[in-house]
Amino acid sequence: MLRAFSIALSTVLLAACASAPVAPPAAPTAAAPTLPPVKVGLALGGGAAKGFAHIGVIKMLEANGIQPAVVAGTSAGSVVGALYASGMDAYALQEKAFALDESSIRDVSLFSGGVVKGAKLQDYVNQLIGNRTFEKLRKPFAAVATRLEDGQRTVFVRGNVGQAVRASSSIPGVFEAVAIGKHHFVDGGVVSPVPVDAARELGADFVIAVDISSKADGVADPSSMLGNLNRSITIMGQKLGAQELARADMVIRPGVNGIGAADFAQKNRAILEGERAAQAALPQIRAKIAALQSQRLAQARQAADAKAAQQREAERKARCAQQTGWLDRLRRDPDCRTD
Repeated sequence: MLRAFSIALSTVLLAACASAPVAPPAAPTAAAPTLPPVKVGLALGGGAAKGFAHIGVIKMLEANGIQPAVVAGTSAGSVVGALYASGMDAYALQEKAFALDESSIRDVSLFSGGVVKGAKLQDYVNQLIGNRTFEKLRKPFAAVATRLEDGQRTVFVRGNVGQAVRASSSIPGVFEAVAIGKHHFVDGGVVSPVPVDAARELGADFVIAVDISSKADGVADPSSMLGNLNRSITIMGQKLGAQELARADMVIRPGVNGIGAADFAQKNRAILEGERAAQAALPQIRAKIAALQSQRLAQARQAADAKAAQQREAERKARCAQQTGWLDRLRRDPDCRTD
């Protein structure tokens, strides 16, 4: 009887060893990741009448299929940015620019901290955007101003758009400071000449900065007190703006250095200069956006592969944990034999 039992046991063991292990289930593979398009942001800098160049830049970008998703503006850039964020395309912006009468945005007020009050500018912007608040604009928009009490950069993204634009555009000594709540605000160019960081804070993946600020042209008249003051302010603005511009993905600089801050008669030239500068920058913009999207796709694939590997390992451990009986251990899946 003992001999019969031994024969039976041997037969079972031989059968177990001879049987092929059950093939483990197919391992999950990472699905091909799908990504939204790169979110392009515009950072429109200050420069008074030079700000018409922003319209030319937008016009050229749109004509070549580049649609900014968010926009931030300082001073003149906040005016164009607000209208663009309201839903106007580049051609509508150009039409408004050509129809603009300086008297519609200039309200003289002597002995009040500035030559211009700025209330007309506020009303002008609100009228053109249909009196909508920030929250009801077509695109996310930010207007950057400077808090006069402590020099703090302030980014307006809620409430009265025209009032925020007025604050962002209130050049010290020219416009009155704008009272909002408990504080007073002046031109955003004092702290953020080109609001790259504000555009990034709105969620932009790729920031195109448009710099229309005045540049020191290498010619100076040391005997001119006013000229020295203006040049010193220009140099300070250049140094301040350079740090933030370095954080942009692309910087466009229209050739508007020869247009005066109050030279509204040159609006057509400014728009054309914006178009030219944007046209020249297009190959680089396309290449950089494509490279960024490729990088994001590679990162997404890497993350998906890592997640799939974790899932495969969890499933393997669960499967191997079930193969604990003495007979199961003889027939364990190959990937379970090292556990």
